[in-house]
Amino acid sequence: MPLTNTPILLVEDNPDEADLTRMALARQGFGPRVQHVSNGEQALDYLYRRGAFSHRPEGPPAMVLLDLKMPVLDGFGVLADVKQSPELKHTPIVVLTSSTEPSDLSRAYAAGTNAYVAKPTDFGEFLGTIKHVCDFWLRTNEPAPVQ
Repeated sequence: MPLTNTPILLVEDNPDEADLTRMALARQGFGPRVQHVSNGEQALDYLYRRGAFSHRPEGPPAMVLLDLKMPVLDGFGVLADVKQSPELKHTPIVVLTSSTEPSDLSRAYAAGTNAYVAKPTDFGEFLGTIKHVCDFWLRTNEPAPVQ
């Protein structure tokens, strides 16, 4: 059964893009579950419960929405780390990026992303895309048991 109260981690350095994504997730009923960080290092701190996130509840998020091009540590670095972690490797990671570069797509899948979604520039299309992502990863997909 899909995880109903488990957080969704949004990793996005652009505040406007983060706001749009949070708005789209809220329209799907997931607004209160969204935890936002703005770079890959913060994402790893959240996932491993370190630093400012050391007191967050145990367990991985239901899904990670991950931008690729970020300061400090990019999405490729986050993917490589998480997918090698016995505790986190089954956490669904959806790359949500503006990049349609074939090299980024190949690198993301090679690093272990579960899905790669290019952000539509039209807001209506973006809302539809987020709906599809939520329908599959949060409503339909049967998550791996927490280790």
